[in-house]
This record gives sequence, C-alpha cells and structure tokens, in this order.
Amino acid sequence: MTAGGFHLLRGMPLSLRVPLIAAALMVLVGIVASQQVLSTLSTVQEARLRELARLHVDGLTVALGPSVLRRDVWEVYDTLDRAATGQAGQRMVLTVVSDDTGKVIAASDPLRAPMDSDLSPLTEGAQPIDAIRLSGATDHIRVVADLAYQGRSVGSIVSELDVADLVAERWWAGLYLLAGNTLVTMALAFGGYLAMRRMLQPVARLAGHMGRMEGTLQPIPETDVPKGDTELAKLFQTYNAMSGAVQAKAEAERRLADRERFVSLGRLSSSLAHEINNPLGGLLNATDTIRTYADRPEVVRESAALLDRGLRHLRDVARATLEQNRMDRSGDRLRPEDFDDLRLLFEPEIARQNQLLNWDVEAHTAVLQVHPAALVRQIVLNLLLNAAAAAGSGGTVSLWVRRVPTGLDLRVTDTGPGLSDAARQRLMSDDPVQPGGGVGLRLVRDLAQQAGGRVAYTRLTQTTEIAVFLPAQERPC
Repeated sequence: MTAGGFHLLRGMPLSLRVPLIAAALMVLVGIVASQQVLSTLSTVQEARLRELARLHVDGLTVALGPSVLRRDVWEVYDTLDRAATGQAGQRMVLTVVSDDTGKVIAASDPLRAPMDSDLSPLTEGAQPIDAIRLSGATDHIRVVADLAYQGRSVGSIVSELDVADLVAERWWAGLYLLAGNTLVTMALAFGGYLAMRRMLQPVARLAGHMGRMEGTLQPIPETDVPKGDTELAKLFQTYNAMSGAVQAKAEAERRLADRERFVSLGRLSSSLAHEINNPLGGLLNATDTIRTYADRPEVVRESAALLDRGLRHLRDVARATLEQNRMDRSGDRLRPEDFDDLRLLFEPEIARQNQLLNWDVEAHTAVLQVHPAALVRQIVLNLLLNAAAAAGSGGTVSLWVRRVPTGLDLRVTDTGPGLSDAARQRLMSDDPVQPGGGVGLRLVRDLAQQAGGRVAYTRLTQTTEIAVFLPAQERPC
C-alpha cells in the first residue's frame, strides 16, 4: 500500500475501515483460492489430454508399425481414417505419420501434410506426450511421439489436438470464481459494515457526548449506557467515574484556590487593622481639639489639615483593598498605580514583622498596559506574602520588575530557608495538592499558565528567588 493510500485509510471511520481491511483480506484469500482451483483444473485437464494422447499414439503405434516399415501408404492412410472415427480421434484434428528419415508417409489431412513432405515444420512447438501443457493462448496444441516397431524406431507420429473446449472451460471457471468471490466479498463487507456500525454506536455516542462538552467532562445519563456487563458498558461506567473524579478534583482545586486567596486577604487584614487604627486615633484627637478650641482659627486649621491627611490615607488603603478584592477586573489593564497599591497593602505586613522591603519597579505605562491588572496583582501579592512568611522577623523581601523583549519579568526574593518539597511541588507541578504548604503558590502557577507564562524557582546561597515571566498580550478593542 502506498503512503497516500495508508493515510487515506487512517482517515476513514473505524466502522468503514475494518470492513474494508476485511474485504481486502478476503480478496487476497479469494485470489489465492482461485489460483489453486484453476491450477487444479489445469492439472486435471492436462492429465486427461496426456492420457488421451497416449492411448491414441499407442494404438497407432501397434497398428502402423508393419505398414510404416513397408511404406504402405494406403494402409497407413486407411488406419488413420479409421482412428479419426474413434473417441480419441474426435479431438485429433490432424495426425501425420513419417518414416525414420522425417518424410511424411500419410496424414489424416493430405492437403496440410502432403506425402513425402518434410515433417520438421509440423514438429515446431510440438510437445512430448508426457509434458503436455495447456497455455490458454491457443485452441490447438501439437504432440510428437516416436513410432517404434520390434524395439526400434521406424518413424514419428505428430498429432494436433483441439483443446478449445478445455480453454473455454478454464475461462468460464475463472469468470465464475471471480464473480462468486466478488459477490461474497461485497456481501460480507456490507454485512461487516452494518455489524461494525451497530457495535460502534455506543462508542460514537460516547464520542459525540464528549465533543458536546467542549472540554468539560459530564457524566453520561444512565439511559444511554449500554445494558449488560459488556466491555462497552464498562467503558461508559469508567468514563462516568472518571468525569466524576475530574469534577471533584476541579471543585477541590477551586475551593483550595479560594481558600488560599482568602488566607492572603486574612493575613493582610491584621496588618491593615493597625494601619487604619493608628490614624483613627489621631483623627479622633483632632475632632476633640476642634470642639475644644473652636474659637481659635489656627488650631482649627491645623486640626483640619491633620483630618484631611488621615482621611486621604484611609481612603487610599480602602481603595487599594477593594481593588485587590475585586474579581471582575478582567478588562482592566495593568498600570504603575497597581504596584503602588500593592506596596501600600504590603508595607503594614513588612512593618509588623520588622522586615526590610526592596521595591524596584521599572516599567512604564505603555509596557504595563499589555497585561491584565487583576492577574498580575494577584500573582505579585501572593508571592510577596509568601516571601514575607518565609523571611521571618527581621528578614528582607525584594520585588524586581523589568520589561523584557517579549513580555514582563517579575522576581520576588527573600532571605528565608527556601521552599519545602511540598511547597515547591505546588509551585512547579500540576500534581494534586493538599491544603497548606505555601500561601497561594498553586494559585500563582495557575494564573501564570492562564496568561501563557511560566514560573521558575531558584535557591541561592542565602536567598530564594521566584521568577514569573508573563508574555505580552494584545490589548482588547
């Protein structure tokens, strides 16, 4: 089979491919069987011809020996004429007898073989009796045999046999075999096609069900599951079990991602409480001062300025918290102000643990706007919180943001002991995870993959670095 035919066969439906392959094998078997039948028929025909020719020649040898030795032409001709009326003679269209010098003595048809003519033209292509073969290319064959009398050769006998009926018999046998094999092959192929379609209907139903799900696995209704304890029924049951397991896994991962997100927000809330309570004390003092010294304009103005600064700070904290907590920001693009918000949210955690924060963000608005804001903010905040937890009291946390030719490079480092095996698995693999083991690390990996990016982990001598590369995306219209 050619490469093109092989690819064409592979592109066919299984219900059509299997019957075609079976039909091809049946055709091959039919060809071999037909050759065997025709070969057997040819062998039987040739054996019959050899037997008939041998009887004809042996009978002539006994009857013509003395006449040939005496060159009695009329006796030889009379014998040939009588032989032509026998059963063997009916197939012999020509019999020629010659002497030991190769000269024709007599023939059943004197016009084709005149007396005293040379016998050699008639022996061209003649076959010995014991080696008669039917080629099918001609309706007549010639055989040649020695004419022996009293132990010595006295001449030759050449006979031409009419084998048209045998050739026709072989041709009709081949035609019947071809027609029969064709009909049987077509009938069995069609039956095989119907049987395969019926057998594969449940598989087609399963494939159609999976195609309609558009990437989500849904269980197949019990009414569509093949009845009986068959392989196909087990396949459907296995698929339903798998879809249930996948849905359970997806739900568990969703809940875990939500849990990690709320864990990160909960950790911020304790620090933000201090960040809000501190200015609130000053604001309350300012209001008491205004009430007490309402008649002194300079004191009122100073207290009002303090109130303005404190309220603006509280407004910024509240806005940054709301922006971080919003989940419907998919259309917003990243801006430098997003990193300012992240710093505002994260600095209370740094202050609470008495840590040092290195903030190095060098990316202009045009560079940042090709990235989604919510996704980048969530990635950076989770990495910063994880770094602060790892660095411990008095440690150092660093954020480094740079533009690269094909996107944005984010790196968060800390002076902690590095990620544990479980935490590293959450960050660097898609294996199922258990609760705990790192604040939002699996969420970081999922968000980076969602944006078409990648995550890298490096443990240096005294620091741990997590790098996230985010490719540039087209801005929505």
